Amino acid sequence: MKPLDGDDLPQSHKLKTEGYETNKLVHLRQAIALISDHADPAAEIGVEEAGGQNVYVRQLGETLASLGWQVDMFTRKVDPKTPAIVQHSPHCRTIRLVAGPEQFIPRDEIFQFMPQFVQAFEAFRLKEAIHYPLVHTNYWLSGWIGLQLKKIHKIQLVHTYHSLGVVKYKVVPNLSPIADTRLSVEKQILEQADCVIANSPQEQEYLRTLVSQKGHIKVIPCGTDNYLRTVSKEQARAKLGLDPAEEIVLCVARFDPRKGIETAVRACAKSRAKTIGNLRLVIVGGSCPGRIDEQERKRIEQIVQEVGLAERTVFAGRVDHNVLPFYYSAADVCVIPSYYEPFGLVAIEAMACGTPVVASNVGGLKFTVLPEQTGLLAPPQDTVAFATAIDKILLDKQFSKQLSTQASVLVRERFSLVSIVSQLSNLYQYLIAQSIERCHC
Repeated sequence: MKPLDGDDLPQSHKLKTEGYETNKLVHLRQAIALISDHADPAAEIGVEEAGGQNVYVRQLGETLASLGWQVDMFTRKVDPKTPAIVQHSPHCRTIRLVAGPEQFIPRDEIFQFMPQFVQAFEAFRLKEAIHYPLVHTNYWLSGWIGLQLKKIHKIQLVHTYHSLGVVKYKVVPNLSPIADTRLSVEKQILEQADCVIANSPQEQEYLRTLVSQKGHIKVIPCGTDNYLRTVSKEQARAKLGLDPAEEIVLCVARFDPRKGIETAVRACAKSRAKTIGNLRLVIVGGSCPGRIDEQERKRIEQIVQEVGLAERTVFAGRVDHNVLPFYYSAADVCVIPSYYEPFGLVAIEAMACGTPVVASNVGGLKFTVLPEQTGLLAPPQDTVAFATAIDKILLDKQFSKQLSTQASVLVRERFSLVSIVSQLSNLYQYLIAQSIERCHC
């Protein structure tokens, strides 16, 4: 069999994306499984450890269903009060499996319950009499599950990392006890999965230079179709109750130190727009009482007080994903100061709404944000560089308008959700077809 490079799939296995037409999959729905152990696709976005991965998996599942697949998305049940199955559309659902206590557990402590997840997955599959020839796992914990299922059923395994331990641990002061296990599993996944999806060329480079030279990798970015601007900045501000005369800096992130919200706050405090007196910082993201992210929110609130931004900062809390486009549209600039981002979904969501981005010059953000074309990049944690970039956009309206126009065009051309998911659908069909051919040999 020819090694899979991901770029030369046979024409017979490709979908017609124009008009969103599909091939016979529409009539013969093949069941496939997406596994996202800790990031529930049906969860409320913005709560602790619920963010980009949750959005990615849900949008992926729903769009795959619209392209003709029968999609089951599996996650771990963290609340006995929540339904075991959430039906998103006639052919896409989230299935919450009991694996360990039905309560929130930090992701670094979940691995011990993954064997139970495998057992629960198999019990559900047998009860429903469903065969999944292909499983797409998300994050290393789900990847471990996929490796076990591959041993049992010889399934086709596709994996997306969302975060690489080998990169994350470079910016984390204290390593988790699970660090060595994670690094080992991530290497096994790359070498044993049928295909690994890198969300950017930068992630592909990390995988090859830091993880393993073995294994098949295909670069397929995340996509979005739900954020193309449909309202003006004035309309969005009116809906949200924001002053039409203010310069609004938006930060959309979980309260996690690695998201760099502190950098955004300190940069705004140094901004000339703040000195002029018309800057407003809006932070979108929730926190849960008694959990780690509540501590981080309190720390950020203290910094806001310390730098004199208390009267100029809005903590919007958790925001429904359908409301989020209004925040993007209302903003003059969206700041993404993460220490590390494999892709950076917020960047393309903001740009799709025509909002220029100032982001850390790290990981996938170097792929999604084009400097001087759709936004600006700055070194992570460099508050002076971020303040300078923010001011360049806020105080130069012609430059800002140019970035805004080019940002929305870029997303339509390179990050259309249906186009991106169609690439994954093509890959799934190819892998399943190759598996069938091998069985007939």
